[in-house]
Parts: sequence; C-alpha cells; structure tokens
Amino acid sequence: MSKKISYRFNPETLQYEEVKVPVSKKLVKGLLMTGVSFGLMVLYMFIFTDVLGLESPKTTILKRQNAAYHSKLDLLTQRYEEKNNLLRELQIRDNTVYRPIFGMDTLSSDIAQAGFGGVDRYSFLELYDASGKLASLSAKLDILSKKAYVQVKSLDEVSVLAKRSEEMAQCIPTIPPVTTDKNKIRLVSRFGMRTDPFTKKPKFHHGVDLSSPRQGLPIYATGDGIVLKVAHDFMGYGNYIIVDHGFGYKTRYAHLRAALVSEGQLVKRGEHIAELGNTGRSRGPHLHYEVFYKNKTVNPLNYFSLDITPEEYEQLVKPVKSDR
Repeated sequence: MSKKISYRFNPETLQYEEVKVPVSKKLVKGLLMTGVSFGLMVLYMFIFTDVLGLESPKTTILKRQNAAYHSKLDLLTQRYEEKNNLLRELQIRDNTVYRPIFGMDTLSSDIAQAGFGGVDRYSFLELYDASGKLASLSAKLDILSKKAYVQVKSLDEVSVLAKRSEEMAQCIPTIPPVTTDKNKIRLVSRFGMRTDPFTKKPKFHHGVDLSSPRQGLPIYATGDGIVLKVAHDFMGYGNYIIVDHGFGYKTRYAHLRAALVSEGQLVKRGEHIAELGNTGRSRGPHLHYEVFYKNKTVNPLNYFSLDITPEEYEQLVKPVKSDR
C-alpha cells in the first residue's frame, strides 16, 4: 500500500513533522474506473458520430427544436402575408373609391408604404437566428404596423367628411350660375386654350363665358358658401365676387354690373348674388365664371349642365332666391 505524506505541528518540539498516511486502495480503484469510463465514453462518441456518421441524442433534440422553431416562423410569415394583402386591398379601395368621392388627394406611395430606414436595427436578432428569418419578419411586422396606422388616420379623415356629406353636397358648385334659357344666355367661350379676343394670340382661358344680349340678368350662387371677396379690377375682371364653398372649392363671378352681397356674407345655393354686366376687360355683356379646386382652376362644365331646362333651373333657384 502506498503512503501519502502530510505534515503535522508538534507542540512539544514546536516543529512540523512528517506523517505518512496510507492511501486507500478503493480510492485508487475509483479514480481508475472513472478514467476508464470517461475514455470509453469518448471512444463511444467517436465511433457513434465520426465512424458510423450518426447524431448524438442531444444533437437530434436540438435539431427537432430548431425545426419546430422555423416551422412557427414560417407560419407567422404566412399570416403576415395574408394581413398585408388585406391591408393592400384596403389601401387601393381608399385611394380609388373613398378619397376621390370626397375630393380628397390620394395618399402617395411613399406615405402609404411607410418604409423604415436602415437594417441595423434588427442585427441583434442574428444572435438568435442565423438564417435571418426572424430579423426579416420583425422588419415586415414593423412596417405593417406603421402602414396600418397611416391607413387608420386616412379612414378617420374620410369618416369626418362622410359625416359632413350632406353639407358637402350643398357646397359643391353644381348648378349653372345663370338661367339656361337659350333666349337669354349662351355659352360663347369654354375652359382651356383659346384665341384671346383682344390680342388675337393663344391664351389659356380659366373659366367659361356666358353671354347675354342685355345686362342685369340675375346671377346665382352655385353652392353654399361664404363671400370671400367683392372687388373691382378695371383692366381685368371688372366687378367680381369670389365665394369660398369649403371642401377645397371656390368660384369667381366676373364682369358684373353689380354685386348684391358683401364680404363675409353667408350665401345659399341658388341665392341671387349679382347682376350680369360688361365691366373690366370685356367686349359685351357676359359672365366670366370660374371654379377653383384646391386653388387650381378646373373646367366648370364638369360640375353643371346647361341642358337643364329653364323650368327646372327656376325650381333650383326660386326657393332661396333673394327678394332684393
């Protein structure tokens, strides 16, 4: 039996003295068995994986867990695509139906798509998923969330106008500004390019000219609104009125003999607001009529029809015509 040497302090001699302690055979045998077991285990793993080409149980478990994880990611990606397609359909309907009905500008693609700048914000996810699926899905979900928020705000705007649809219908300038009786009025100049009657050069005409053989023909507000301006332009429009109808619409009535309203006054569709005249840069009695939408002139004939019979027109203006 081998001896194990240790030291002990002797209080009588005041010195450390050697003490030989016998080493247990069982301890040696245990250590030997442990070494042999470890060696056999290493040999088993070598034969199992490198020689036979099999996977260790732990590797098999990890692979199964990884496959389940990727399956869940694929399912989430599929659900994302479904929700994104639904949102895309709603965006198309909003831009082609809802917003145009109320005269609203369509949402630009930059705003609607709501892109996120930079990809580094998701780089930390590569520590958990080297395939990049998790980072890609996280970016898509963030964008989807922002796109949904933009769409909700758009629908909120549409909802506000929808609640005011009756008011809007009364404000849009949809009736002719003068009678449609062809014995009293006729269309002599349309919206667009024409030959200027004074310079004889091509020039864009921003409204329509409605001519009458006599001055004083009643002119009516073509929609509810508030009188924004009553003024005189000696070398241009002569006496003229601008009415703000709200919802992006304004109208101008020019070359008037007289204005019968004042600035700030509320007017109703069909209300008698002026008399046809021949003031300013004009060659005869007529009304120059313009429609503005979002501060740009548009073709007035797109908003009313001169085919309305004089009797039908009288029904439109008589109930609210002023007694002036």
